[in-house]
Amino acid sequence: MMLAAPVAYAQQDGTSRMTGLKLDGDEPIQIESDQLEVRENDGVAIFTGNVAVVQGQTLMRSGKMTVYYRNDGTGSATTGSANIDKLEVDGKVYIKSETQVATGDSGSFDMRTEVLVLSGKEVVLSEGDNVIVGCKLTVQMASGLAKLDGCGSDGGSAGGRVKMLLKPGSQDR
Repeated sequence: MMLAAPVAYAQQDGTSRMTGLKLDGDEPIQIESDQLEVRENDGVAIFTGNVAVVQGQTLMRSGKMTVYYRNDGTGSATTGSANIDKLEVDGKVYIKSETQVATGDSGSFDMRTEVLVLSGKEVVLSEGDNVIVGCKLTVQMASGLAKLDGCGSDGGSAGGRVKMLLKPGSQDR
């Protein structure tokens, strides 16, 4: 369920290959928050206030995380045993893996399509001294294919430019 946030290396077609991005489906997940609200009939669990999710060596922090469960009649949102359909996080999203960090204002992860979207006024991906900045990151987890959109002049997530700083020799590590 949790994600490692990698630095992208741009290809000529405008897409990137992500390194280090993975699902840790076999690892236990620890979730802490100031409050939890479960809406069993709606299949929703809402974690609010200083949300911290740890799975293996991946840490995610946000102000709020909403978990949407599939309405297939199996499991329970109350106990967390139902199948997760999608996750949404808001409020200064921070994701850290072993060597990589990603930040943004909000994010979503569709469990069926395995597509991660991290967006905001500024989405920052870093690995060591290497940094890439845009406003909307879309990652197809199964293939590792990623697209980072630049920021428009109006602060939106369309248009604009992506900024990247790569330290010489960093790819050799």
